Amino acid sequence: MGKIHVVTRKEEIDEVKMENKIAVVFDVLLATSTIAAVIHHGAVSVIPVLNEDQARKCAAGISNDEYILVGEYEGRTIEGFLDPNPSALKDTACGKKVILSTTNGTVAVHKSSPAKKVYACSLLNSRAVADALLAAHEDETIIIVCSGSSGEFSLEDFYGAGYLIHQLTAQDGWNLSDSALTAKLFYEGSIHEPAMILGQSRVGKMLEEYGFREEITFISNRDCFSAVPVLIGNELVDSRRIKASSN
Repeated sequence: MGKIHVVTRKEEIDEVKMENKIAVVFDVLLATSTIAAVIHHGAVSVIPVLNEDQARKCAAGISNDEYILVGEYEGRTIEGFLDPNPSALKDTACGKKVILSTTNGTVAVHKSSPAKKVYACSLLNSRAVADALLAAHEDETIIIVCSGSSGEFSLEDFYGAGYLIHQLTAQDGWNLSDSALTAKLFYEGSIHEPAMILGQSRVGKMLEEYGFREEITFISNRDCFSAVPVLIGNELVDSRRIKASSN
């Protein structure tokens, strides 16, 4: 079996050390939950960008009826963009490229891009990602990236990382770093309380103030989506779709 390490903030990513590793990015509130949801509901792809300006430049090269702009900065929806709400985008995103700009998650995807492969994971699709990792990368080094929040540690991302490690280590033999073991033990100590953990986190409290309480409850659901978003070029696509097209 391979090794598992957890990076607790995107600012800790060493892009050189990411080479030849497998990266799994978490931004539970909200980016990777949004990515998992829209791909599950039929989005063609998600194009993660660094900021509003890059999003608009990206959109300029795509026909108007082929994309939607989705994004937030510091928790507030960018003017002219759709809210990055997983449950609210399921109909709007179907058949579209989703150009997504967020404060933390999409930046973490970019910083992880030197890795051999980059996956986007949340509580919503953790089982599917775990199965993909076990099938294709069980002898490799997996770096789980917690995006964090504007340079700060995020409780909800660490909980998500712990859940993924809990699933992976159902098969013996993984070598866990101290950060990976701590995440696993944290999850297992709060295994029945995902909604409470997300709601009590700093970002969770901020989102609740902005009226996102129902969204937090939805995002707390584990393993309801089977999408496995993987970065191909500059787009996140469902790895299952890639396999189907190659057969």
